[in-house]
Amino acid sequence: MPAPLSTELRERFARLIMGGLTGREASRRLQISAATGSRWARQIRVCGSAPIAPMGRPSGTGKLAAYVGFFKELVRQDPDITLFELRDALADAEGVSVHHSAIAHLLKRLGFTHKKSRWSPPSVSTSK
Repeated sequence: MPAPLSTELRERFARLIMGGLTGREASRRLQISAATGSRWARQIRVCGSAPIAPMGRPSGTGKLAAYVGFFKELVRQDPDITLFELRDALADAEGVSVHHSAIAHLLKRLGFTHKKSRWSPPSVSTSK
């Protein structure tokens, strides 16, 4: 994910807007996109500045956010439960249909880990 544009650039942009330029003219002069210039100009006119907003989706949102306790309890009761069993339990209990990988991402964010099995099938000897 790219980094936000600097505060210094935003301050220079605000000075140009306060000096009477439009958002597009100021963005052209500072070599930023017209869409960013329009958005910043609107923020400057309303708020007085164009602060750096947090990037990305807010944490704690999503389809499974309401069921965190449900998953914690199931995993606490049976640490060897599979993702497919968790998916089916959620569908049976709450009527919510999700992909098992979404449950895996949620469990990973919650700090749950899985242990890889060291078992492997015996190798077939082809020597004569």
